[in-house]
Amino acid sequence: MRRAVAFVAEHGPQLTVQVFLDEERGLAHSFQLYPDSEAVLAHWKLSDPYIQDVMKHCTVQSFETYGEMSDEVIAGLRSGPVGTVTVRPGLTGFTRFGTSGAAGGDLLEDRLVGGGDG
Repeated sequence: MRRAVAFVAEHGPQLTVQVFLDEERGLAHSFQLYPDSEAVLAHWKLSDPYIQDVMKHCTVQSFETYGEMSDEVIAGLRSGPVGTVTVRPGLTGFTRFGTSGAAGGDLLEDRLVGGGDG
């Protein structure tokens, strides 16, 4: 997991990636904020060869999305390892990031189940 996040930090389009661990229950939560759907699609193309290493150590239990997603992103999520995706359209809020285009943003959350230190 640390290698994957380090790779994305250097090469990925995400505005932020945060992974939280619940060792007692064997769960990890990965929060990823993207400026838009095009960035999600770019991340998928970039990370596809590397995500297989992460998936050796865990399975995706659920995907939850926050914000407006393109039909292509929603279809991609639904065809992925979970199938069912919770979509929550944005209502209101603000962003303090200094990155242009960050207002609104799209947030994806993976709930990962597994072990290993990947």
